[in-house]
Amino acid sequence: MSTGQTTAATGCEHVDVLVVGAGISGIGAAWHMTHQRPETSFVVLEAEGSYGGTWLTHNFPGIRSDSDLYTFGYRFKPWVGPPIATAAEIQAYLGAVIDENDLGRHIRYGHRITTANWDSAAQCWTVTAVRTDTGEQLRFTANFLWMCQGYYRHRQGFMPEWPGMADYQGTIAHTEEWDDSLDYAGKQVLVIGSGATAATVVPEMAKTAGHVTMLQRSPTYFIPGRNAVDIADTLRLLQVDENWIHEIVRRQRNFEGAEITRRCFEEPDAVRAELLEGVRALLPPDYDMRHFTPNYLPWRQRIAFVPDGDLFAGICAGKASVVTDEIAHFTPTGVALKSGASIDADVIVAATGFNLLPLGGIDFSIDGVALDFPNSVTWRGMMFTGVPNLIWVFGYFRASWTLRADLIGDFMIRLLNDMAARGATSVVPVLRPHEAGLERLPWIAPENMNSGYLQRGMHLLPRRLDTPEWQHSQDYWLEKDVFPTIDLDDGTLHFAGPKPQALAAE
Repeated sequence: MSTGQTTAATGCEHVDVLVVGAGISGIGAAWHMTHQRPETSFVVLEAEGSYGGTWLTHNFPGIRSDSDLYTFGYRFKPWVGPPIATAAEIQAYLGAVIDENDLGRHIRYGHRITTANWDSAAQCWTVTAVRTDTGEQLRFTANFLWMCQGYYRHRQGFMPEWPGMADYQGTIAHTEEWDDSLDYAGKQVLVIGSGATAATVVPEMAKTAGHVTMLQRSPTYFIPGRNAVDIADTLRLLQVDENWIHEIVRRQRNFEGAEITRRCFEEPDAVRAELLEGVRALLPPDYDMRHFTPNYLPWRQRIAFVPDGDLFAGICAGKASVVTDEIAHFTPTGVALKSGASIDADVIVAATGFNLLPLGGIDFSIDGVALDFPNSVTWRGMMFTGVPNLIWVFGYFRASWTLRADLIGDFMIRLLNDMAARGATSVVPVLRPHEAGLERLPWIAPENMNSGYLQRGMHLLPRRLDTPEWQHSQDYWLEKDVFPTIDLDDGTLHFAGPKPQALAAE
């Protein structure tokens, strides 16, 4: 069956699988359920009023992807536009996936989940949700939870506390909490931050602002390039089917991604020089490259793609500038810097990142006992010790998020099929005897990825072990071959059937 059933006595709707979130991961999960296990009932609960997740809640100037859509898009839905896409283009793509696959009938918008409790006796989850339009409280039971809600808090950015902020007389805005009514035309704008968000906001605001200054504490690596794929354009001229074009370009992009990742770790100095030279070529000859020379090696944070070099074009045109310094304190007219300089601005925009929210702010419990998520150990970055029948989609830092969402989708279907064949009603990761005493490490090693939001929120994430089964490898090129062949009988997963009392009750 494809829809849930409601028990009249309790008013509680039951489904086989409950998907949390209707962003790019949740829509993908719905596709996998519909096409690979159509007899399974499922529902998608989404807190927002529409689909899209990040691409719905983010509306700061110039919002666009920082991954190419040939790999950030789904494997099953060809992308036919430029590789770096606007939020509106991505939303249209997701909407087409929903319409073409009749997924809308499974999605409940405006349903904010508040609690989720696993009942070992009943072998199911009980989920409480609140209708955001009416305040009505609803209950669902589900055999399995598919967590597709992302990993950060939507609509609330990370805002550092600087001295004197209350004294500033202008407007302060945060990219995560953008107000479309903010008028910055002709004004002096200061953008605090670097990285993909700042590199997006600065050239867009510079089109109409008087001037935009990007103030960064430390630089970011950028890759400028044409927002086009030559091989895709050539194949379209030859009238090759879009499905073939999509697959060819995906393979090309993934091959190039594997190569740049390998080189970043095996020959980082050479890659560093190449990245800096690519930026230097788009700037005035006497430009101070200190502003684009990071103090860390490539790929320890995301490398931001700058389509058509628009950030650097704005600098060359005198519409934008970059200052590398730290804020000492705010003043009534702007900010004073630790170097002794100051920057005046009518509008200050904080592109300072976000806050981690690993399980979407839901109060989880196991048999009525609050879940201590950070003290669990992750199984391959998608399941957790002590947490039955739950899979979490957490994508890649060095490859497109959706690549892993698709891998997990295939694995989820395989796991459900396996459980059905076993007659199992629950599955939970367990440490084997020889693993119980191994050191529990942070979710990801700081030397592997040192982004600020991760370092601030690492204490909220589960632990890992230094073994392949008990970590998120962050390696798509390894996992694409490993995931389809994961041994479900290697002792890391414990399968159980229904409890005798549950059978009696049934």
